[in-house]
Amino acid sequence: MVAAHTSHASSSGEWIACLDKRPLERSSEDVDIIFTRLKEVKAFEKFHPNLLQQICLCGYYENLEKGITLFRQGDIGTNWYAVLTGSLDVKVSDTSNHQDAVTICTLGIGTAFGESILDNTPRHATIVTREFSELLRIEQKDFKALWEKYRQYMSGLLTPPYGVMETSSNNDRMPDKDSMSSSALCQVSKNCNKTPLIEPHIPHRPTKTITQVPSEKILRAGKILRNTILSRAPHMIRDRKYHLKTYRQCCVGTELVDWMMQQSPCVHSRTQAVGMWQVLLEEGVLNHVDQEHHFQDKYLFYRFLDDEREDAPLPTEEEKKECDEELQDTMLLLSQIGPDAHMRMILRKPAVQRFNCAVNSFGTAHCRQWGMELRTSLFLMPGQRTVDDLEIIYEELLHIKALSHLSTTVKRELAGVLIFESHPKAGTVLFNQGEEGTSWYIILKGSVNVVIYGKGVVCTLHEGDDFGKLALVNDAPRAASIVLREDNCHFLRVDKEDFNRILRDVEANTVRLKEHDQDVLVLEKIPAGNRVSNQGNSQPQHKYIVMSGTPEKILEHFLETMRPEATLNEGTDSVLSDFIMMHCVFMPNSQLCPALMAHYHAQPSQGTEQEKMDYALNNKRRVIRLVLQWAALYGDLLQEDEAAMAFLEEFYVSVSDDTRMIAALKEQLPELEKIVKQVSEEPKAPQKKHKVLLQLFNTSDDRSQKRQPIRGSDEVLFKVYCIDQTYTTIRVPVSSSVKEVISAVADKLGSGEGLIIVKMSSGGEKVVLKPHDVSVFTTLSVNGRLFACPRDQFDSLAPLPEQEGPSTGTVGTFELMSSKDLAHQMTIYDWELFNCVHELELIYHTFGRHNFKKTTANLDLFLRRFNEIQFWVVTEICLCSQLSKRVQLLKKYIKIAAHCKEYKNLNSFFAIIMGLSNVAVSRLSLTWEKLPSKFKKIYAEFESLMDPSRNHRAYRLTVAKLDPPIIPFMPLLIKDMTFTHEGNKTFTDNLVNFEKMRMIANTVRTVKFCRSQSFNPDAALTNKNHQDVRSYVRQLNVIDNQRTLSHMSHRLEPRRA
Repeated sequence: MVAAHTSHASSSGEWIACLDKRPLERSSEDVDIIFTRLKEVKAFEKFHPNLLQQICLCGYYENLEKGITLFRQGDIGTNWYAVLTGSLDVKVSDTSNHQDAVTICTLGIGTAFGESILDNTPRHATIVTREFSELLRIEQKDFKALWEKYRQYMSGLLTPPYGVMETSSNNDRMPDKDSMSSSALCQVSKNCNKTPLIEPHIPHRPTKTITQVPSEKILRAGKILRNTILSRAPHMIRDRKYHLKTYRQCCVGTELVDWMMQQSPCVHSRTQAVGMWQVLLEEGVLNHVDQEHHFQDKYLFYRFLDDEREDAPLPTEEEKKECDEELQDTMLLLSQIGPDAHMRMILRKPAVQRFNCAVNSFGTAHCRQWGMELRTSLFLMPGQRTVDDLEIIYEELLHIKALSHLSTTVKRELAGVLIFESHPKAGTVLFNQGEEGTSWYIILKGSVNVVIYGKGVVCTLHEGDDFGKLALVNDAPRAASIVLREDNCHFLRVDKEDFNRILRDVEANTVRLKEHDQDVLVLEKIPAGNRVSNQGNSQPQHKYIVMSGTPEKILEHFLETMRPEATLNEGTDSVLSDFIMMHCVFMPNSQLCPALMAHYHAQPSQGTEQEKMDYALNNKRRVIRLVLQWAALYGDLLQEDEAAMAFLEEFYVSVSDDTRMIAALKEQLPELEKIVKQVSEEPKAPQKKHKVLLQLFNTSDDRSQKRQPIRGSDEVLFKVYCIDQTYTTIRVPVSSSVKEVISAVADKLGSGEGLIIVKMSSGGEKVVLKPHDVSVFTTLSVNGRLFACPRDQFDSLAPLPEQEGPSTGTVGTFELMSSKDLAHQMTIYDWELFNCVHELELIYHTFGRHNFKKTTANLDLFLRRFNEIQFWVVTEICLCSQLSKRVQLLKKYIKIAAHCKEYKNLNSFFAIIMGLSNVAVSRLSLTWEKLPSKFKKIYAEFESLMDPSRNHRAYRLTVAKLDPPIIPFMPLLIKDMTFTHEGNKTFTDNLVNFEKMRMIANTVRTVKFCRSQSFNPDAALTNKNHQDVRSYVRQLNVIDNQRTLSHMSHRLEPRRA
């Protein structure tokens, strides 16, 4: 089950507890819980369900700290492993001395290793944990038993010959071709300088199709589309003449796109429709009459595979009826895989003839006017790739693991030179050890084996990994051979010439400012995106963006380059707003405020008196402008920062004094005065000093009172439980640290010696909180509780009975409420929660709130709401014992989800759909069988939006078409920020990595966009008396223990034999 972060620890602990049991002691519920977790792991995504079920019965959980050696090169293996979290280094030594071992690659999440236990050959490498890692381990006897029983499922998943490409036991050569699954390596000399006997197959031209034989489902899809067209619009398939030549039984590209957009609501754009037709073309089910490579939305002729025959039969009435019934499922399938086909189509376009493209587009004179370096300008418009094409590729590159550390500029340059490459057969050799490096590869689909002479396969690389870069950077021979591990692998390729040019261009366009021989500011020159105006006025051709620097120099640069005449309401440079949003990470207010004051009073030491006066005026105006933006972003959060409040008041006094001498500053004074008064006067009102919040953080249920954001200074009345399950109520600020909570509990209990604070989930998962953790009250799971106990009593803690959740459902009340009313009231409540989340809370959450000593209470509650709705769906269905009622509940939830989508409440929409896909619900086959086909189709369409492939591309395409107000799928936003944070260092060479700050700020701006229009509830629904519905959706009572839910599910519908 996918859940927001607050329930992650609980759910993960539960499945680990199941794995820790002896296999014979695992119940069917245990297996379900393990199965739910493992099917999300990349290493198991292609495993047959029966095989994965057996792994759940015999696998063991293992966690290792950083630097632990799992096994050494030469050891005889006893276990097979899969990486669940973390990463491990693969080290190989040419000698018997392990200290000589060099790291040749890293195994990440989703990789598996250790198949050599099948034939007891020695380990070919040493494996050492690179960080804290979690592994699934299967013992040799169990793994061999699985291999014997499920060989047909496993043979395609393990590397050759069973399996891994092992070394021969008698010599240092690789196995013969005949000893592998029809397509591996032949004998190769250990001498790397000799001509290899393996000929690498690296096509530099894409082929017509990416598969040799169309898959059955795509063949069926083509037949359904052809028959439906012949049934509904037979005029589209006919003989056509062009330039005196007749093309038999073909369609026009534009007409096919028009027709597809009319057939299904899941087709939102012409670009999407092009991708869907491209799926058929790639597999040869649809063909261009002159073998044009890709599908185009143009007056071009295409022919279905069935029409290639002269005697192609027309569909019968029965076939037409079948196709009508299956059309929407077919459209849904194509809409899911169409974006990938569209991406491959773009990448197949030639990245050549760039000079002609640029000259044709802009003219030689314009190229000269722009001062283009020909190489750079032509790179921006390569060959047949349009600006839209480049943007699509760039968006894809943002989510590829191997590229996460690269700058935006480099990613954009890569978008112009990447080449798509595919290979149909496992065993194909991309390149051999010892060859000259000519390309860098990134795996889009599939996996490859890394093979070293005399050692065999030393590791396997998967989707998102890259290889081949080292030989290009060092201009050295290939250090290993790369062999396809499975059929139909897809790659992105960057050739050596382009790779080196990009490196040169990046360095040539980098400006470094040094002080005392140390870099203090690194800038990168990029095209400004401005063209010559119609009047011939030349605008800036390039601009410089900050890549890294010291905090002081970054601030100085922005102040120097800021336009002093701009006002707060004219819109601001996004780069400046990035600094204002992200400065808390590297330059807290305690440093920023004195620096701003110093800049405001700075005076030039050189120049005429007039020049000095002009400089001082412009400098002051720039600082005022930055302070106004800074105060506008922080808002009432400044009230909790004494240093910031003192600075604002002092700064206002300084500006007021200066306006007496400098009249030009007066225009900015009223705005500054308004902000200072608003921030400084609010805390003085007695009713606003502190809100006192109850444990559930419902500030009020009075519909006339607007929900107020929770602030760190607000106080909370909270129950902290003891080991005997009694409790004490404490009153502390929301942002209190665990140390302060312990102190408050000790005051109530009379003794606090050796006390610890523990988070307890309903499933019994216990987490000891660290003394520096802050704002812990809102980080509990839905039914979580806080306990205080001496450390030696930790093992005796048990969940409270009240944490179990309800024992009866609310279907009697629930079924009387309108689905639309429920969705409407849910959206009103969700908007209130979402609107209270401050943008800075996302930054505190990403970098760790303890580093800022700030609360993220509003964000925590919004994320917890996602989990609450998800468990609400599962709870109600599992508490409903009557089959017909459960079917009605499924229909009800699907209708509520549809209305939430209509209201653009994507957070609740996804929570409901994920609740329906929870294993405790999805396994209820008798219930789902009774669901009408209309609802099954709607649910399938909704599920397609949850498709995580290509980094949730389906969801992102949907959101891109929406206008605010929107309630976004918040867990995905958090995932995006975490991906950027963990994939990029905050500091590089002791300089702030501002490129990282810019990427995270860009994600945070999504929240700002979603709230750029206020949410206005449906007046017709709001005016009705819906107090019962309103109260119901705000007080959901749920079971959040997956084990309990699975047990209830099995009681409703026992496992079939």
